[in-house]
Amino acid sequence: MRPLYPGAVMNGEAALTTGVDGGIVKTASIVVVVLCATMLCAQSGSDETAVRSILQDQVTAWNKGDADAYSRHFATDGTFTNLVGMFFTGRDAFRKRHDQIFKGAYRGSTKQEDIVSLKFVRPDVAIVETLQTVTGFQKLLPGTSTDAKGRLRTRLLQVLVKDGGEWKIAAYHNVDVKSGISVPEPH
Repeated sequence: MRPLYPGAVMNGEAALTTGVDGGIVKTASIVVVVLCATMLCAQSGSDETAVRSILQDQVTAWNKGDADAYSRHFATDGTFTNLVGMFFTGRDAFRKRHDQIFKGAYRGSTKQEDIVSLKFVRPDVAIVETLQTVTGFQKLLPGTSTDAKGRLRTRLLQVLVKDGGEWKIAAYHNVDVKSGISVPEPH
């Protein structure tokens, strides 16, 4: 008995496909897979560009001491853990805390950021880890220390979520690199 169509299974065994019909089906399948993969890569590329742009916006805003701009991409209900372990919820709390430090301990400071890892765990969720270098600060926050060159080094983990076509920071967790811990030099 012959299969009704190429690739049909008969009695638990795959039927061999021969002829023009089998070749056309295989070729069409390959083209569809390649097109889908290309479209996914293009989407990830534009999303990665958007996430990287947010990171650059943060550095620019920090270096200007602009808490409003620094908070622009923070989710309304986002969570924030700062260097000393204080926990905050919401964009307004995030903005207020950064306004405090930009007017106080970190007034006139400069931040440099190196991306350690940027990965999309889903098309609408990105996890970004960066290594921060802060110089020119007025004083250190309690419990933090500088490296041998007098710089504050931190590791910042951010979770960004795409909602309504816009990327927002849903979680922001910053820890200082303790004295004696080796980290790469900034780029």
